[in-house]
Amino acid sequence: MSTETRVWTVVEMIRWTADYLGARNVHNARLNAELLLAGVLKLKRLDLYLQFDRPLSPEELAEYKERLRRRARREPLQYIDGTAAFRDLVLRVDPRVLIPRPETEQLVQEVLDWSRGRHDLVAVDVGTGSGAIALALATEGPFARVIATDAQAEALAAAKENHAHVAPAAPVEFRHGDLLAPVRGERFDVVVSNPPYVGDEEAAALDPEVRDWEPRTALFAGVGGMDVIRRLVPQAAEALKPGGLLAMEIGAAQGSAVVAVIEETSAFGAPRVRPDLAGRDRIVLAERL
Repeated sequence: MSTETRVWTVVEMIRWTADYLGARNVHNARLNAELLLAGVLKLKRLDLYLQFDRPLSPEELAEYKERLRRRARREPLQYIDGTAAFRDLVLRVDPRVLIPRPETEQLVQEVLDWSRGRHDLVAVDVGTGSGAIALALATEGPFARVIATDAQAEALAAAKENHAHVAPAAPVEFRHGDLLAPVRGERFDVVVSNPPYVGDEEAAALDPEVRDWEPRTALFAGVGGMDVIRRLVPQAAEALKPGGLLAMEIGAAQGSAVVAVIEETSAFGAPRVRPDLAGRDRIVLAERL
């Protein structure tokens, strides 16, 4: 790519980059090209179409080349840009935390639907990562308090930064520690979690963007991916008030196994498994007896 001896327009750069990334097996190569360039030019992606003939300045081209190098190494777009959209929030993200996904937005919606008509609820978000779930619940729902826990100090620091920059008035408290250990002895209306649920044996099948860049502690949970969930469910049974809700995101093939773990506690009513938009098992809900 000879960029020093010619002027590149927006449309030329998008076309060239789409071919370049496509040859490196990057999914949705043209969309990636558009998003990379939109980030450099501080534009919405669709606004690029209004400026297709705009020439790139040397400074813009230099920044774009650096972003493109990172993307060609399969670094996720969200880490390159430094942000990820989650419901009504725009969160800061980097390799300390998992990139929030649409399935987790659905998990939040399930909790909000359950909480409708209730007041002054207290929730705990277990394994908060970027703080996405905790901040969304605190800003959208009837929650007087949300406590966010994480075993990784780096992730908790990232969540605190998001709280300060995105929703400083939200009633969220952060505690460092494994699962529900930081809130032992307290009782909650909601225990919600997007725990690690990828099986160790699945690593080779993951896209490089996930396998090589996102934090392994937020992804993998032993062979079968159930190690964390098996520990979390009985702790949630102790932490929930009667009638309180356990809401978890799970792997697409884990529905029946997670239901069995919940039923083994004899502490919950009948668990409900909800599908994601692709029809795969993705969320489990159960209320404390």
